[in-house]
Parts: sequence; C-alpha cells; structure tokens
Amino acid sequence: MIRTPVQEMKILGLDTSNYTTSAALFDTSDGTVKQVKRLLPVKKGELGLRQSDAVFHHTRQLPEIITKLFEDCGEAPAAVGVSVRPRNIDGSYMPCFLCGEGLADSLGAVNGIPVYKTSHQVGHILAALYSADRLDLAGERFIAFHVSGGTTDCLLAEPDEENIVRATELGTSLDLKAGQAVDRVGLMLGLDFPCGRGLEALALKSSRSYKIKPTMKGGSCCLSGLENKCGKMLEAGESPEDIAMYCLQYICAAIEKMTRYALDMQGKLPVVFAGGVMSDKIIRDRLESEFDSYFAAPEFSCDNAAGTAVFAALKGNFI
Repeated sequence: MIRTPVQEMKILGLDTSNYTTSAALFDTSDGTVKQVKRLLPVKKGELGLRQSDAVFHHTRQLPEIITKLFEDCGEAPAAVGVSVRPRNIDGSYMPCFLCGEGLADSLGAVNGIPVYKTSHQVGHILAALYSADRLDLAGERFIAFHVSGGTTDCLLAEPDEENIVRATELGTSLDLKAGQAVDRVGLMLGLDFPCGRGLEALALKSSRSYKIKPTMKGGSCCLSGLENKCGKMLEAGESPEDIAMYCLQYICAAIEKMTRYALDMQGKLPVVFAGGVMSDKIIRDRLESEFDSYFAAPEFSCDNAAGTAVFAALKGNFI
C-alpha cells in the first residue's frame, strides 16, 4: 500500500545474487516498479556457479542491465538501495554482492545521492509485500518465509528503524535447502538449471497425490531424504512427471508444517511467502488454501531488485 509520495522521483535498486543480475526503478509518483534482470549463465548439467564466476558474470552484465533500465527514464535516481549480504546476521557474506555494492557506492559518490544497504533476504520480503500491495505490513509483526536455493527460512518479521524489517529465525532446513532440492531433482530428470520452472511444468502433467510426512525437528525441516527418495523413484522406473510432483508436494508439506509450528508459537499472524521456490503454482495453491497468506507475483518472487528499491524508498522517507 503506497502512501502519497513526499516528492516524485526514481529510486534505483540493485541485487547481485548467486542466480541473477537485477536492477529496478521505483517511481514514487505512482508506486510502479520497472525491473530488468538476467540469470547468470550456468553450463548444462552444473548446479550453480562458483563465487568467482558469479562475480565475473555480474561485472559483465551490470552495465547492460543498467543501460536497458534507464532507457527513456529521463532522470537520474534520487537514491540507491542495494543488497550487500544474504541475511542481516553476523558472518553473512557472499562475494557476489560486492558487485552491486560497488556500483551503488560509485553512483552515490558521483551523483551525491544516498545509498541504503540491506540484505538479499529483506529485499525478498519487501518485494513480496510490494507485490501483494501490503507494504503496510512492514510496520507490523508477521511470519515471513524466504524459500530459495540458499535458504528455507521461517522468520518472525518485526518493524525495525534501522533495517525496516527485523527477521528472527523460527525454523529452517537443517540440511538441504528447498531450492537445492528442486535443482538436484531437476538435473536428475534432465532439466536445465535453475530447474524450478521445468520441474513445475513436469509436475503439472502428473495426477498423483502423495501422503507425505516430512522429517521435522521442531519448527525446522530436513530435506536431504527427499533427494534420495526421488533418486530411488527414478531407479524404480517411475515417471519424471510423478517424481517432480512428489518433490514439490514434499517441499509443500514441510513448509506447511513449519508454518503451523510458527503460528502456534506466535499466535495468529499474516504469513508472507517470498523466494523463488514460492512462485511454484502447486505449492502456492496449497498454502493459499490453508493460511491467511500473501505471495509475490513470480517476477517479484524470484531474485529481484524491486525489494532493495522499496527499501531505499522507505529508508529515505520518499514514500
């Protein structure tokens, strides 16, 4: 929910994750976001990139992304928001985020504009709130999920003056992350990395419904057994479509258990689902039917810079 802007201006967001080079412009006059992003190239059959390769590809792709983003813009940004680490916790660091941070600092110095730094995780949460038209929740308590290739986190989100959203872990995956499971099973089935869309397309061809009891430890899940189970299903001759459906239903069942645990702990709160895995239709349809929940549209669910632009707009009181 966008307030009346203090001034009409463009706010630049940057995010250089281990999957995607992304930039976005938030227009405070009408609350719209323009995004340009590009996946990092991964060789067929490989599971992601080394950090040195990710830095190289971001360095090459960022100028092209920014050039395209500012076509017909007509004005320089008034501020920059950028993700500089995976999460707002001590020790959270990945070299790929240095690419976006370096560009943001340079733009700030050259143009004399403020640079607001946040985490990739907070960017995901704010992008989901923006997409669901519920930015007002940034001023309240809610349950937030960040489910991607690097995280399967259930978080208590609370208002925070410094970080806009303070995220406290309530549950996580204790081994394999949901996005890793999707990609490993997808490669097992001959799909290209990242495998989310391909796995969903396969699963939608299946009519199977599985009774699944995910492995849980309190509010946290264990997903390593999922990869092993899918491998055994493939060896037994089960169809790729049914294996894909089993994989996604298992992840959904684990997230459902994590959600119920968090709500039992914290009471009735809205639940916001963010991260690339949460753009899956099978998972989303199931969770939407069970909880008072909000989801980002796919373009705001997968890695994106919209959330960092929104972060800067909120931090700078531009909206």
